[in-house]
Amino acid sequence: MTKTTSLTKSLLGGLAFSVALATASFAAGVDVNASSTGLAMQGFDPVAYFTEGEANKGSYKLTATHDEATYWFTSEENKALFEANPEAYVPAYGGYCAFGAAMGFKFDGDPHQWKIVDDVLYLNLSKDIQERWVTDIPGYIEKADVNWENIEDADPAELLQ
Repeated sequence: MTKTTSLTKSLLGGLAFSVALATASFAAGVDVNASSTGLAMQGFDPVAYFTEGEANKGSYKLTATHDEATYWFTSEENKALFEANPEAYVPAYGGYCAFGAAMGFKFDGDPHQWKIVDDVLYLNLSKDIQERWVTDIPGYIEKADVNWENIEDADPAELLQ
């Protein structure tokens, strides 16, 4: 093996290790439904639900971090609104399924299954779950709010045992 090949492999190995460490340091806690890299809401813009009334995928070029999670935005304006008051835009229950939280579990929230209730964004797991949730929104929110106090810091997998 030549010195150049050995040096290249060492540099690539070091780079891979650095990226792994950086990725781990950006990962959100269990209270936020985010990918292993810390991306929340599968990259959908949380502000767009309020300003545009629809689920829109944000851009990796327009990001902000809140509670160790990264959010993507469709515009600089949406990013600025988020940065000024992130709590007004992040989904309830850390972006986990609202119906699941009502049942005491943490399931992925689908950014396409959503509803804003009293200026709070709620996501649900699937179309079927969303349809069930809307039959008693106040009741499910009340149950989820109570359960969230107990499950917020729990790993989703632990709740299934």
